[in-house]
Amino acid sequence: MRVVVTGGAGFIGSNLVDRLLGDGHDVVAVDDFSSGSRANLAGALAHERFRLVELDIRDPAMIALGAEWKPEVICHLAAQISVRRSVADPVHDARVNVEGTASVLAAAREGGSRKVVFASSVAVYGRPPAIPVPADAPADPRSPYAASKLSAETYLSTFHALYGLEYTTLVLSNVYGPRQSPDGEAGVVAIFTDALLNGVPTVLYGDGTQTRDYVFVDDVVDGFVRACGADGNACRFNLGTGIQTTDRRLHSLIADAVGAQDKPGFAQPRPGDLPAMAVDPVPAYDGLSWQPASDLASGLRATVEWRRSCRR
Repeated sequence: MRVVVTGGAGFIGSNLVDRLLGDGHDVVAVDDFSSGSRANLAGALAHERFRLVELDIRDPAMIALGAEWKPEVICHLAAQISVRRSVADPVHDARVNVEGTASVLAAAREGGSRKVVFASSVAVYGRPPAIPVPADAPADPRSPYAASKLSAETYLSTFHALYGLEYTTLVLSNVYGPRQSPDGEAGVVAIFTDALLNGVPTVLYGDGTQTRDYVFVDDVVDGFVRACGADGNACRFNLGTGIQTTDRRLHSLIADAVGAQDKPGFAQPRPGDLPAMAVDPVPAYDGLSWQPASDLASGLRATVEWRRSCRR
């Protein structure tokens, strides 16, 4: 199978590229390196079935790539992912996440692709009335980022109605694992891991009881691979564990994996932070034959060991 992965040099995208190559597929990674890293593709670049295209997905060359390469499936992960930046510059956010998605869908249509698998975000649910959040929960975007992700989902269903282009939307909870950067508005696992390995003080915002649903990157990649098949057409699935983990518990688990003292500092809660979040992944069990396979403690140990290996 020929697969294009947009955002292919990013944290999740590069792990997906490696899995697809390992499964015997031909893969093109598209990335403009605004946040992705060539180091993430070190193994893929040596592979004969891999091609890297440095390209902004909004560029007309994206559509030309679809026409030239004719991928069967496009896994669309390229995005502007910072909520804070989306608030500061909503126009840029919409250009990347909405215009960029329209460009990717046009490339899929031009290339006769069968399917697009799209990475959405729990941000589309806003402040849900019930947790874990079902995949059919009403959307309630509370940021330009969330609004742009929801708009992209609407474009998927529109291209499906107009042209018969298949799609599956995967709503990702808090993904963590190897290759996640601790810089910028990154995941808290990467931030805590880097700080504890370097002996830098860590901070919990609030009293440590805020919860999130942490899912290991390998499990998310497996969800994308399964969605590339015939299942899940015109569906939205949550990829998460459904388990709420407090910030305080997460810090303890990472400190244990690092072998560091479990003594975080505390600061005032950040405005806008949700007190709790977890998603209901059960429909994906039947719809995609998918379930998360990694428990949090083992996933964190693998993440810490990867980060250690980068320091050698």
